[in-house]
Amino acid sequence: MKNIRIAVVISNSPVGKIRENIDALARRVKEAKKKDAAIICFPEMNITGYSTRKKIVDSAQFIPSPVTDELAKLAKKENIIILAGIAEKDEKDRIFAGHLVVTPQGLSGVYRKLHIAPPEQKVFSSGRNIPLFEAHGIRFGIQLCYDAHFPELSTRMALNGADVIFFPHASPRGTPKEKFRSWMRHLTARAYDNGLFVVACNQTGENKKGLNFPGIALVIDPSGNVIAKDVSGKETMIVVDLKADDLAQVRNHKMRYFLPNSRSDLYNLPTSTSLKRK
Repeated sequence: MKNIRIAVVISNSPVGKIRENIDALARRVKEAKKKDAAIICFPEMNITGYSTRKKIVDSAQFIPSPVTDELAKLAKKENIIILAGIAEKDEKDRIFAGHLVVTPQGLSGVYRKLHIAPPEQKVFSSGRNIPLFEAHGIRFGIQLCYDAHFPELSTRMALNGADVIFFPHASPRGTPKEKFRSWMRHLTARAYDNGLFVVACNQTGENKKGLNFPGIALVIDPSGNVIAKDVSGKETMIVVDLKADDLAQVRNHKMRYFLPNSRSDLYNLPTSTSLKRK
């Protein structure tokens, strides 16, 4: 891994206000570039807005689309990598919670949310792939909101070589301080257990469709320490340097880097269907 400066955004992203949301995204991208950020990460579904109502299909986008084309032009103009969220529609009319990776060279890929929360299951389909992306000397993965509660996914990304995992959220309800306490229970563990950086952000405010989000952002180093945070609940952006030495200190330490000693051959995990309540 190489040192890298990232920007993490807390945004208000009303449902269906795509033009408004892209304009807000563009302003943050330009601001991040002025601060020499190489990657900027936005919350889950910040472009289309987040909703568990079936009407979200009206805002869903195909990939590629005019939206991805516009983001590609912006990424090229500002020479920055944009991680941005949409409701994605495919040729079978399925809807996914997707997160785009757009580089100055164009659309690099999309992560489709793998774990669909119970309120989402009547609307969204689940992805099937665990992609990693490479840029500026780092390898990174993306997980969306509910994905963060499944440790195996972070471990798989770490075993595949991830240095950083971005966790964009559209996580409603509660106060910013309550959301911070919630995230501290599991996101620090994802960083500490796997020896990597965790970067998380959330939407904030009303989405105009019945949900209210307590906007916070959080950056955690490979030792599980919080190195940057914002719990104001306001729209904002934080800029953070992720340092290669912080990663190396963990991964070169025999007692602090756990993954090389994992006995995965011993684990015979039950399927999710066997855990359902009867």
